[in-house]
This record gives sequence, structure tokens and C-alpha cells, in this order.
Amino acid sequence: MGRKSLSYLIIPFFLILVLASFSYGQLDYNYYDASCPNLSMIVRFGVWAAFRNDARIATSLLRLHFHDCFVNGCDGSILLDGTKGSKWEKNALPNRNSVRGFEVIDTIKADLERDFPSTVSCVDILTLAAREAVLMSGGPYWLVLLGRRDGLKASEKAANEKLPSPIEPLENITTKFASYSFDLKDVVVLSGAHTIGYAQCFIFKGRLFNYKGSRRPDPSLDSSLLSSLQSTCPDVDGSNTKLSPLDPSTTYMFDNTYYKNLVNNAGLLESDQALMRNPETAALVNDYSVNAPLFASNFAASMVKLGNIGVLTGKAGKIRKKCGSVN
Repeated sequence: MGRKSLSYLIIPFFLILVLASFSYGQLDYNYYDASCPNLSMIVRFGVWAAFRNDARIATSLLRLHFHDCFVNGCDGSILLDGTKGSKWEKNALPNRNSVRGFEVIDTIKADLERDFPSTVSCVDILTLAAREAVLMSGGPYWLVLLGRRDGLKASEKAANEKLPSPIEPLENITTKFASYSFDLKDVVVLSGAHTIGYAQCFIFKGRLFNYKGSRRPDPSLDSSLLSSLQSTCPDVDGSNTKLSPLDPSTTYMFDNTYYKNLVNNAGLLESDQALMRNPETAALVNDYSVNAPLFASNFAASMVKLGNIGVLTGKAGKIRKKCGSVN
């Protein structure tokens, strides 16, 4: 492994640290220090091994963590495989043929089970992996409280109802965030995760050809971006699953270009561009577009909040031996 490769596994001293000013139940920063002292390095290497072959895996792991926590709390339920006839979160409309990265978590879990059996929960692995994914993409670092336990059930219905949709009104999205005690700033800053990754054409194709039934494109969409997207996603069913970058200029770099795009009416998703139509959220977008360190710091703080939603600790839940099944 060369020096350049090793650099991904070392946390530079100048990265942003976010220290939670409270203890959350039985979670602890040092929870695994005695039982699995190399946990952070093992997770970091597992994410790096996937990232070096597929930079897109960063946004996949981040999204996997978000979709887990927003459905009845951070309990690893999204990782569960359903049996025939069962209704699990993987099958929910926001996740079907969309969420990915399960094999990365499974590989890390298998490595940990070999040396530290029945010790580290799948949800703690996922929470750490999301942080490493952001870090390897050039984003901020934050400390992660540990000691979550894995849930024993998953709910397709809850996933369909609770996960925000990129085509629903901003008011609906903020209501869903508020149900977990997130405020407008959290909505704007966590939307900044769209600075990396891709979206399938069917999600935003309505803006390109038939905006709100007008049979015309969204008039607010930047004209040069519109032309490019219409070429990438022609108005035929065969283009529905094609991918387009959420941020064309720095697709794999976790930076504040996403907000610059919104200021210039070049947001890919309608739900993202809608942030510019609300005075409060637009003010935050403008702030982040010119102040990258502020975005990084606020994003890290909101990720700490996200990772502590509805966690199971103590005797609740269990430590799953395989992330896809209940022991």
C-alpha cells in the first residue's frame, strides 16, 4: 500500500471536530475501547477499500445511514433482508433498486466477527462508515458516540411514510425533519449531502419536459443545465434509470458547490431548488455558498444529531451476527 493510499486512513489534525455536549443514554465515545480497540481503523479501512474502486460508494453509505435513522431511529433495520412475502425497508419505494452499499457493511461486519464476535453492532458500523465516507470525499470529521444496538424488525410502511421524497413540497420535508426535532437549518445543511452522488433520471425528468403538467420545462431551471439534462435523460422510458450527477462540477468532492448551484438555479432536484424559494432556507443557502467552513461545521453537527435518533441501548435490541438477518 503506497503512501498516497495510506493517507486516506489517517485523520489530519486540522479536520473539524464536533464534540457533543451531552451524554446520550448509554452511548459513549469510548464504548468499544476495551472490547474492540481497533474498531475505527477497521471500519476506515473497509470503507477505503470500497472507495478506491468506486468513489460513488461514499454517497451510497451516507444515504444508507440517513435512510436507516429516518425510519424508527438508527437501529440498522435497513440492513435486514426480507424473507419471501415479508415487507422490509429494502423493499420500500424510496429504497427499492436505489439504496446500495450493503456489501461494504457486510464485509466490515464479517471482519469484526472473525476477531471480535458478537461485539460491534451493525448500526454502529454503518454510523462510522457514513462518517468515513464523508471524510474520504473531502468533508468534515466528527466524533461518533457508540454503543447502539441493532433492531429486530423493519417496516416497509414506515419507510414509505417517513423518508423525505425529492418530489414533495418543502413544507412536507420540513415536517418530516421536525418529527425528529430537526430545525430548518438541519434541513438545509443535511440537504448539502447532495454535493456528492447521482440521481436517477426518473426522479427529476418531470422538470425537463412536463413541469407540473405544463408540457414545458421548469422555467426556473438554468438553461444550459436543462439542455445537458435533456440530452442525458431524453423523454423516453428507457432513460429512467440513467444516472446524472447531483453536482456536475465536483461530483465526488464533498464541498459547498451544491449551494452555489442552487444560487444559480442549477439544482438538479426540485426539492433542492425549492430551498431558494423560502426566505429562511434561502438565506442559509446563500451563507453556505460563500462559507465552506461554516457548511462543514454545521454539517458535522447535524450528522451527530442524525446518528442519535431513536437509538437502542442496554438490553434493548441485540448485536446481530450478520447484518442482513436477526440471529
